[in-house]
Amino acid sequence: MAGPFRIAVIGAGYWGPNLARNFRSAPDWDLVAVCDLDADRARRVVGDRSTVEVVTSAAEVLARDDVDAVAVATPAAAHAGLALAALDAGKHVLVEKPLAANGADARRMVARAAEAGRVLMVDHTFCYTAPVLKIRELIADGSLGEVLYVDSVRINLGIVQPDVDVFWDLAPHDLSVLDFILPGGLVPAGVAAQGADPLGVGQSCVGYLTLPLAGGAIAQVHVNWLSPTKIRRMVVGGSRRTLVWDDLAPQQRLTVYDRGVDRPDRTAAKVSYRLGDAWAPALEEREALSVMVGEFTAAIREGRAPRTDGHAGLRVLDVLESASLSLADGGRTVPVVGHGAGAAAAAASGARDVA
Repeated sequence: MAGPFRIAVIGAGYWGPNLARNFRSAPDWDLVAVCDLDADRARRVVGDRSTVEVVTSAAEVLARDDVDAVAVATPAAAHAGLALAALDAGKHVLVEKPLAANGADARRMVARAAEAGRVLMVDHTFCYTAPVLKIRELIADGSLGEVLYVDSVRINLGIVQPDVDVFWDLAPHDLSVLDFILPGGLVPAGVAAQGADPLGVGQSCVGYLTLPLAGGAIAQVHVNWLSPTKIRRMVVGGSRRTLVWDDLAPQQRLTVYDRGVDRPDRTAAKVSYRLGDAWAPALEEREALSVMVGEFTAAIREGRAPRTDGHAGLRVLDVLESASLSLADGGRTVPVVGHGAGAAAAAASGARDVA
C-alpha cells in the first residue's frame, strides 16, 4: 500500500488507549475503529467529536474490508483467539505483551502468521526505549565485547496479583529486553527459578531467575513485589566494557565503564584489572510506543519480520513456563520448553520474509 494503513484497536482498557493515541498520531496509520465490549469505555478513548468508530464486536471489526491491521490489547487469555481470527481474516496483528497465555497458543499464532503471510508483532515496549536500543547497538557493534553476564533487578512495593506470581508479572519486561539485546535472542541452556511466599498468599512474591547462556555466560533476573524501594537496573558485563542501565535515573540512564577484570592467558590463574573511564552515551529520546508503531509499519511495508516478532514473544513465554516448572521442582535447572528441534524450525521460519 502506498497510502496509510488502516487499523483498529481491540481493547480499550489499560493499554488500549496508549496504542490508540500513538496510531492516531502516526502519519502512516489511519485509526478507523476502537473496539471494546464496553461502548462507553471505547467512546472515552476516541472522544465525543472523533470520526473514529466505536465498535463492540471484534468479529465485526475483523469482517471489515477497511481494516488492514489490528492491535490487540485485551487480557492475555483472549490474545490467541483474537489474533488467530485476525490472521485468518488477512489482517496484520500487533499484540500487547504477553503474546499469549501459554506457549502452545503462541506457537499456533506464529505458525498461522507464517501461513497467512502476515506480520505478527508483540508489543515488547521496553525494547523500543532509547536506552535499550542503545544497549542493543553497543553489543552489536562490539563496544562491550563478548557478553559475560547480565544482572537485572526489578523490585518495588507492588500489587500482589491474584492470578499470576511475581515471575509472570514482572520478569517478562527483563526477559524481553534480554531477548532483544543478546545476539541470537534469549536462548538459555536452562532455567532455574527460586521463589518465596513470605506473605502466605499461595504464590511467589519474591523471585530469582538464573539463566545459563552460551559460551559460559550467565544472566540473573531478580523480581520482588515487597521492596519498599523501587529499583529498575540492569548490568551488562562484557569482555571489554561493562554497561549499567538505571531506568530511574533521569539525567544519566546509561553509563559505560571501561573497568573490569582481564585474563589475557586463560590457562593461567593471574588476572589484571582495568580502571578506565566511564561515559554516558547520548540517547535520542522518543516515546517508545511511537518507535514501536514505526517498526510495525516498516515490517509490513518491507515484507519482513519485526524486531519483536512472534518468535520473540514465544521465547519469553518458553522461559516463563520453564521457570514455573523449575519452581515446582524445588529450583532445579530445567531445559527450556520448546528449545531443540522445534526451536530451530521456528527460527528458520522466522527468517523467512512475510508478504
